[in-house]
Amino acid sequence: MPIVRNVSRAVSQLLQSSGCGCGISIVPVRCIGVSPRQVASDASFHSVSFAESDHPRVLITGGLGQLGVGLAKLLRKHFGKNNVILSDIRKPADNIFYSGPFIYADILDYKNLREIVVNNRISWLFHYSALLSAVGEANVPLARAVNITGLHNVLDIAAEHNLRLFVPSTIGAFGPTSPRDPTPDLCIQRPRTIYGVSKVHAELMGEYYHYRYGLDFRCLRYPGIISADSQPGGGTTDYAVQIFHDAIKTGKFQCNLKPDTRLPMMYIDDCLKATLEVMEAPAEALSMRTYNISAMSFTPEELAQEVQKHVPELQVTYDVDEVRQAIADSWPMNFDDTNARRDWGWKHDYDLPELVTTMFSFLGSDSRIAQAN
Repeated sequence: MPIVRNVSRAVSQLLQSSGCGCGISIVPVRCIGVSPRQVASDASFHSVSFAESDHPRVLITGGLGQLGVGLAKLLRKHFGKNNVILSDIRKPADNIFYSGPFIYADILDYKNLREIVVNNRISWLFHYSALLSAVGEANVPLARAVNITGLHNVLDIAAEHNLRLFVPSTIGAFGPTSPRDPTPDLCIQRPRTIYGVSKVHAELMGEYYHYRYGLDFRCLRYPGIISADSQPGGGTTDYAVQIFHDAIKTGKFQCNLKPDTRLPMMYIDDCLKATLEVMEAPAEALSMRTYNISAMSFTPEELAQEVQKHVPELQVTYDVDEVRQAIADSWPMNFDDTNARRDWGWKHDYDLPELVTTMFSFLGSDSRIAQAN
């Protein structure tokens, strides 16, 4: 114990007698020993606090999915191109690769992921790696590995290195016994898909790490997300993206859900805006760590009617997929996002008419409409 006291006294004297004339701010640092995984005794780290850097250093996992590329573009505008690293296990297209830093990152490789965080001085991590609902049901073991084991790796690394961690959740985190219209932030959650189970697991584990280890965990439950710059990726709500592609290419759309299946939806710009806003919100403003966010709610029939205002000749038929329909019937019809709007000022910009007009403007439907006329 005398040795420890002597070392402590020597460090204190050294800090107080700095010869550069700069004031040294001493901030409390959480001992690495409290994190779930122990760090090797010979490991060396160089961390940068927000006091030392104007912007966070950001890593996005699963970045080549529906949301990652758009999020990287938004964050690079705010924090600078080189401060935001996109990562995935797939090869990116040239335009994505050359738009900013990209790195190979497998979330199931704990050592590699930890090296990326340390070597790039990451301070914010957006964890988007996951298998979606319908794809996850087709390969449960893979979904369990990616959605749950991968999450554990991310949580441990984030706790170890004091990261601000964002993990998205979903309408799929609710089940048939949850209140559906509206669905509040806190209620019964008993999902019946591996995707939904893994998201409830992520919510609870993230909140546990927050209270147990002080991890700055933040989570939004996304509704169905609609965007023009990505192809449908196996989600139950992907019909709301497919209809635009089919309307432009063939003028015919076959929906795999019943026409009256109501689900909460959101345009991607609103989704990305909400994600950045909740990450920038002061910690003291957050009354919870997992929030619903919402913008609009519609059925396939209502969406088709709005699309037909732009493409009148669109033919819509229904061939119900029993797996997707069962999933949709267990999900919320409307989200109650009162807490997000109160705590950090969430407000959406796009309702259904604006959504449809914007999608067609991005997908270049004007030429098709002109030809039809």
